[in-house]
Amino acid sequence: VGEEGLRRKRQAVARALARLHPGMGPLELAAEVGGLELVAIAGIYLEGYEAGLPLVLDGFPVTAGALLAWKMAPGLRDHLFAGHLSREPGHRHQLEALGLRPLLDLDLALGEGTGAVLAMPLLRAAARILHMATFQEAGVSRG
Repeated sequence: VGEEGLRRKRQAVARALARLHPGMGPLELAAEVGGLELVAIAGIYLEGYEAGLPLVLDGFPVTAGALLAWKMAPGLRDHLFAGHLSREPGHRHQLEALGLRPLLDLDLALGEGTGAVLAMPLLRAAARILHMATFQEAGVSRG
């Protein structure tokens, strides 16, 4: 973006931030500075949380939606896994706000859920380890 484009973007952000005030609820905040996609992502995370599913985060936009959902349902945080750390500088701040450490840090900026997809084998392996049989259950002798 050129200097003029950057100036317009900064002005738009300043106007949006000027509309915010303490005490705004999550949906009021989203209406002022978010968009339909942010609320849609939050809705997906809320539905997954209600269903008791583990929820994997991807990059900056998806994590923004998850942050909104978390403000609406604080218990959601316990269902979240950070698939990766995006190249987007703000993503680190989002994950810190959620208290999450990313599973992968590969300097990705690909989009389309790539980081979450790459994290899935790690999550599957962790789940299998949790349900692994003991030596006794597996019939393994110690001798």
